[in-house]
Amino acid sequence: MTDYAPIDCGLHSQYELAVMQRQRLRLSWTTDNLPVMACTVIPEDIFTRAGQEFLQVRDEKDREHIIRLDRITACIFPTGSE
Repeated sequence: MTDYAPIDCGLHSQYELAVMQRQRLRLSWTTDNLPVMACTVIPEDIFTRAGQEFLQVRDEKDREHIIRLDRITACIFPTGSE
């Protein structure tokens, strides 16, 4: 059993759109090793594994992160003018 908690469908759709448009996002999330990570990222993929949903992103230093969607604590989506 996992502690994964599915996210709101509307928010999931926003992540999918960000992946399709390769929109820069400002994300904060928790990990098993660190309490909070925060950086600007380019979303590359959204996928499901073992009943959990993940966002694959690349940060400003070209490092890849795989983030479980329910561990994202804050996200700033770009506005239409960006």
